[in-house]
Amino acid sequence: MAWQTLASRTVYENRWIRVREDDVIGPGGPGIYGVVEMRHPAVFVVAVDESDRVCLVRLERYATGGPSLEVPAGGTDGEDPLAAAQRELREETGLIAEDWLEVGRMNALNGVASAPEHVFLARGLRSDAGGLLSEAQREEGIDAVERMPFSELVSLIGRGGMSDGESIAAIALAAVHLGRFA
Repeated sequence: MAWQTLASRTVYENRWIRVREDDVIGPGGPGIYGVVEMRHPAVFVVAVDESDRVCLVRLERYATGGPSLEVPAGGTDGEDPLAAAQRELREETGLIAEDWLEVGRMNALNGVASAPEHVFLARGLRSDAGGLLSEAQREEGIDAVERMPFSELVSLIGRGGMSDGESIAAIALAAVHLGRFA
C-alpha cells in the first residue's frame, strides 16, 4: 500500500530544519506522521592519509549527552557538496586534501527524516593549520583531532567504540570503495 498524505503543516522551523506533521493513511490506517526535513544536505568526509590512517574528530554532542568520535561532517548550507566537504575538512581538522571522490549518498533516519547526505573519500592530505585547535574547531566543540589506522577503526566500530551511525556508514562506504570488504 502506498502512503497517502491528506494534509501537511509545519509545527517548527529554524535555519537548519523544518518539522512537519502530516495527516496520512498508511499501512496501519489513518494517522499522523512527523517528519524532520533538513534544509540542506549534509556531507561526511572519510579522510585517509598516506599511512592508511583515518582522520577523526572528538567532540561533545548535546543531543546524545556525551563525547562522540566522528568523521568530519557538516551541512552544505546551500553550497555544492564537494565545496562543503572541503570546507568542513579544513575547518574541523585543519587539513586540505588533494584527491576527492564522492563514494556514496545516504539518508539519515529515513523513518522520521528527510536528510540527504553525501559521503566523500579524501586523500593526499596536508596540514593547513599550525597544529593547535582553531577558533572554528572550538566553535564546533571539537576537543581533539585524531588519526587512527583504518583496520583499528573497523575493529573499534565492531567493539562498539564508535556510536555515530552516520560516521560508521560513511566509513563503510569508503571501505567498500577501497576494497576493504569482500
